[in-house]
Amino acid sequence: MFFVTAHGTASIYHRNMHEGSYYTYIMASRSHTLYIGITGDLRKRVFQHKWKEHEGFTARYSCDRLVWCEGHQDVQRAIAREKELKGWRRSRKIALIEAANPTWTDLSRDWYDCEPADYLRAQDRMNS
Repeated sequence: MFFVTAHGTASIYHRNMHEGSYYTYIMASRSHTLYIGITGDLRKRVFQHKWKEHEGFTARYSCDRLVWCEGHQDVQRAIAREKELKGWRRSRKIALIEAANPTWTDLSRDWYDCEPADYLRAQDRMNS
């Protein structure tokens, strides 16, 4: 198991990417609405959340920031961890996030060439 933290995020994620092929993760909105999920491809799944490629909770509430994640070797462990976290009170989830990422920095901020919000703002300016 490993964690991605706000400090040295990209290097920690890339160095450990092959250690665990399943991830339990938390996405958040600007107003700190939380979504907990699991995936076998964190980079792809975060991209889908950011670009709202699927209708649902994260699209509706704009949960587009990866604020916490944990890698697992076994999918059953990842699923069990997701269920465990979903059973926690909100205050405990926030404490977990803030222990690794006190400023709620988007841990995926350097993974993509363009963030959806930046792209949409640029498009709006070009179309004005």
